[in-house]
Amino acid sequence: MDHVIEVRGLRKRYGPITVARDVTFTVDAGEIFGLLGGNGAGKTTTVEIVQGLRSRDAGSVSVLGHDPAWDRSALRPLVGSQLQSSALPDRIRVGEALRLFVRLAGDVVDWRAVRDRWHLGELERRPFGTLSGGQRQRLFLALALVNRPRLVFLDELTQGLDVASRRDTWDLIDEIRAAGTTVVLVTHFMDEAERLCDRIGVLDGGVMRFVGPPDDLIARTGGPVRVTFGLGDPERLAGLERLPGVAGIDRWGDRIEVRCDAAACVPVIAALEERSLRPTDLRVQRPTLEDAFVAMGAAA
Repeated sequence: MDHVIEVRGLRKRYGPITVARDVTFTVDAGEIFGLLGGNGAGKTTTVEIVQGLRSRDAGSVSVLGHDPAWDRSALRPLVGSQLQSSALPDRIRVGEALRLFVRLAGDVVDWRAVRDRWHLGELERRPFGTLSGGQRQRLFLALALVNRPRLVFLDELTQGLDVASRRDTWDLIDEIRAAGTTVVLVTHFMDEAERLCDRIGVLDGGVMRFVGPPDDLIARTGGPVRVTFGLGDPERLAGLERLPGVAGIDRWGDRIEVRCDAAACVPVIAALEERSLRPTDLRVQRPTLEDAFVAMGAAA
């Protein structure tokens, strides 16, 4: 697998505060890599160093075979970016912004093609200041891709958006990857990372605590699967706790919760069928990335 980004031993300090401590990770071609962490974890500083927007104190960084500290001109046509602080003048119209950014990128695409691809035609004459949050993010994505980059950075892209706009934006990110662009997604939304990312890196206090697929972190620290249902006669569950993979059974009145590993879910449900138990309110709740993230923090 080709590494689009290689970061080794990255360090950065601001006075007495260390914001990156020997951060190491790679990003592979064609993947969506999520950089996760709470506020102040060092996410934005790390990606700004990787983009050559900030200097580093130590370590090595390679982006598409270039060191961004010295080769920003070589990387400019290869990389797109939507920064956390992205903004445009309120009075600039969507069409004007598209034409301007396409021209600055060297006219490698027709601005009308960008407009149509990102469904911005109905907004072409609208001033930026009148756009909704979701419309602005759609425009920022379009502007980040006007140079047809091999790699794009998206920093807190869905912050402040409503649920529908967030999901629309997720679909747009899927489209970017499907077109062959590698995506680095900076976010503190765990559901977003679990939905979109092939692999994640979790930063905490400037330290990279985990790098790998979200499911690996969930399996490691997320806790058991929970099968819950209503049952008036708990005695009919006798022996269920002896099934392989069942960690325990809890009861709250008529409510039953079976804690088990993922592989035990089917045998548990089969055992209910063998007992002629078919609860209509049965729910299977797997641990989420948020559960794993919280557990990781508690274990630190």
